[in-house]
Amino acid sequence: MNAPITPTLFTPAWLAELELAYARQGDWTRPITRRHAGPLRVQKHLHAEGPEVCQHIIVHPPGGIAGGDRLDIDVHVSEQAWAQLTSPGAAKWYRATGPAHQHLALTIEPGATLEWLPQETIVFSGAQAELATRINLEGDARLFYWDMIALGRPASQERFTSGHFQSHLDIDRDGQPLWHERQRIAGGDRLLDSAIGLAGHPVFATLIVTGDIDESLLQACRALPCQGRGDLTQLPGLLVARVLAHEALAARAWLIELWTLLRPALLGRGAVPPRIWST
Repeated sequence: MNAPITPTLFTPAWLAELELAYARQGDWTRPITRRHAGPLRVQKHLHAEGPEVCQHIIVHPPGGIAGGDRLDIDVHVSEQAWAQLTSPGAAKWYRATGPAHQHLALTIEPGATLEWLPQETIVFSGAQAELATRINLEGDARLFYWDMIALGRPASQERFTSGHFQSHLDIDRDGQPLWHERQRIAGGDRLLDSAIGLAGHPVFATLIVTGDIDESLLQACRALPCQGRGDLTQLPGLLVARVLAHEALAARAWLIELWTLLRPALLGRGAVPPRIWST
């Protein structure tokens, strides 16, 4: 007599780890650690801007994240090195019966720079996405960070009616907290349409960059066209931008325009968009 087989045997979880480290060697920033386990990779590193900036594109071959999946990404940028990380396309979190997790740990040593510039994250209705990010800055380390979240599939008129999206973001400098944020949005929650929540916008994005800008540059950033609702706040040593939009492309375009203005002022280099953004 054949015993019944548990359905979960046919829904294995994908566990993936990626560890990256970068070091300055003469005029060059080079990857010195590139370790992976499971379906998480980086493409060959590029120096499109010259030797100082090392660019990597993080690839998740399955193309989507489902219940039980876990992604762990650890990035370490050593003194005076400069790493820029992006992705080839949107990350997709699928409908699931259980939560899926992403843990991101970024460490930037004194004099180093990290640009974390992934493309958007699409959280399907019914997904249970739980993301946690911890960023440790040491000394005068510099950070340019953004994330873009689309709840449901706006292009297909799919609303986020079930599931949940949860996000933790912590940024410390020399052990002292600079930014501490917790978000949890449940499918169908009134917060999705509330004037004090997302106000009917399925897409929201955050940009955080270390440093201070003057009033004229702040006003120039605020004057950028935005197909949504966007604004910036200058905190001590930290500039924060937020945007609500009806399409991920609109939020992405606004963040790229901000990056174009802010990168020369705060990082000392002109903005050279990664070619993957145009494909």
